[in-house]
Amino acid sequence: MINIGQIHSLSVIKFLSFGAYLDADELGEVLLPNKFIPEDLSVDDTIDVFLYFDSEDRLIATTQTPKARVGEFAYLKVVESNRVGAFLDWGLDKDLLVPFSEQQYPMQEGDSYLVYLYIDKIDGRIVASAKLDKFVKEESIYDFKPQQSVDLIIANSTELGYKAIINHHCWGVLYKNEVFQRLSFGQSIKGFIKNVRSDGKIDLILQNGQISRNKEAEKIVNYLKNKNGFAPVHDKSSPELIKKLFSMSKGAFKKAIGQLYKQKVIRIDKSGIYLN
Repeated sequence: MINIGQIHSLSVIKFLSFGAYLDADELGEVLLPNKFIPEDLSVDDTIDVFLYFDSEDRLIATTQTPKARVGEFAYLKVVESNRVGAFLDWGLDKDLLVPFSEQQYPMQEGDSYLVYLYIDKIDGRIVASAKLDKFVKEESIYDFKPQQSVDLIIANSTELGYKAIINHHCWGVLYKNEVFQRLSFGQSIKGFIKNVRSDGKIDLILQNGQISRNKEAEKIVNYLKNKNGFAPVHDKSSPELIKKLFSMSKGAFKKAIGQLYKQKVIRIDKSGIYLN
């Protein structure tokens, strides 16, 4: 089925002076304007296009890649705000509308917001909403497994840590004491399922295999915070010095600082480790 707001591979029916018409099945013939037509495209060829409505509300195809599709969340910048609503840059010629009724508070030009893309039931246009709770499920209907890789969008912070949207669908939680890098609102990042609780709520981690190393990594970070961000020790230091400072084996220490280094929490040089 061909859906508006998605990318589809469509075949060329014919060429006219202003563009090519593509076969969109039940949606009929859809125009691909000349500026998006590659030089070697011919009748009966297929081409990947995104379908949406242009400024005159005509269904149209484009080879531009949107920053998000219908059914997805994205952190987008406001390029204009007027009596109709706020308009976001989503990578296409026509900006994306957030109606006033779908704004948590008045959106300001130049600021970025996390929004959900959907099709308005009244006029069929693609619009966006900043009222995330209308579209994010509290628990998952999918069969997630521990250590499964997922796509996350950081959407809120709580006393426990960070709330993240999992695979554009449901909420999950990253616990503060298990996060060793800077996270920002609207940030897209890879993560992993840590645990699916009996109530359907989901705990997350950012590093696969992180669970067994969190205590050591947290201990190192806390030590650095209490020592002005520096410890005179590194992966070449003696096991005795490492045990004296952190009460852990050299093997556990090396794994922990390796994790922190990859996450850009620390930097390592010949004098020791530094908190970034």
